Amino acid sequence: MDDANVALETPAPDVFVPPSIHHAPTLRGDSYTHYSPVPPSLSASPTSPSTGLPCVLGVDEAGRGPVLGPMVYGVFYLPLTLSEPLLKETHHFDDSKVLTPAVRSSLMEALCTASTDLHSSCGWAISSLSARDIGANMLRPGGQTYNLNAQAMDATAELIQGVLARGVNVREIYVDTIGQPAAYQRRLERLFPTISITVAKKADSLYPCVSAASVCAKVTRDAALEVLYEAWVQSARDAEGGKGAEGEGEGEEALFWGSGYPSDGRCVAWLKQNMHPVFGWGPECRFSWGTAKDMLEAKGGVKVDWPADDDESTSRLTDFFAASGDREKDADELGTWFGTPAGLEAF
Repeated sequence: MDDANVALETPAPDVFVPPSIHHAPTLRGDSYTHYSPVPPSLSASPTSPSTGLPCVLGVDEAGRGPVLGPMVYGVFYLPLTLSEPLLKETHHFDDSKVLTPAVRSSLMEALCTASTDLHSSCGWAISSLSARDIGANMLRPGGQTYNLNAQAMDATAELIQGVLARGVNVREIYVDTIGQPAAYQRRLERLFPTISITVAKKADSLYPCVSAASVCAKVTRDAALEVLYEAWVQSARDAEGGKGAEGEGEGEEALFWGSGYPSDGRCVAWLKQNMHPVFGWGPECRFSWGTAKDMLEAKGGVKVDWPADDDESTSRLTDFFAASGDREKDADELGTWFGTPAGLEAF
């Protein structure tokens, strides 16, 4: 990632904190979802959403690649007839990676302000997949890995279902792809067979509703990263008796972790300087990322061996009547003939 892209991915110092930031679960390292109120003009009975105004819904994510912070999925919906004129022509929504942090923050603030046309005509929702949960799911033992693509697809389906459950008459869905567009689209079509669904590469640049979803996801991630960073700074100051983080002098700034991407030098420097030899980092870090795993191994992290479950120790009832070929050769002949004693564990 070059310097220009790092700058676009780094949260603005005064980023707008939207209502999609839930402080308690964010600081605990928990995943959560947030739904905006459905605008009255789009409300219909949840039991018969087809009576509502026909809507288009876009889906996009932010924070797929960083080692720090959550991955946030966003959905954005509004009347079909307003998608182009309101989002593209009036407010100039675009892929969040193209817009500056200040512009993204301003658009999100307008969306959350009651007196604006965006607030009265549009609805949105996000799913924040915490760094801790992403790592734990990807590091599940015993071949039960829950990979990032599967987590993302499930978050997408849950958000769409949540919007439909609130009575919104969604007729068309546009999604920025994960992996192969055709396979992803088939899966969503199986889940939502009555809705026209398009999954495409660069959808955040092609469809205004996806651009808006991208902004919702990105601003939420930016704000979450700031909340986590401020909590870390305060915790470090408390640990140092009120001094700067990690022993810095009074008035000095704590080392900033930047955009949270492994290619960002500020992020790598922060990880190196603040790694605990046993626990690594806090809920802001994805331990399943190679950057974190390699650093723990190379920088003197304490090696922990987790004993595997000994499944072979479970005895079956038939084992107690088995021939003695694999048992002790000096077992007495009479005992071998009648089998071996069975304890309570056999039952």
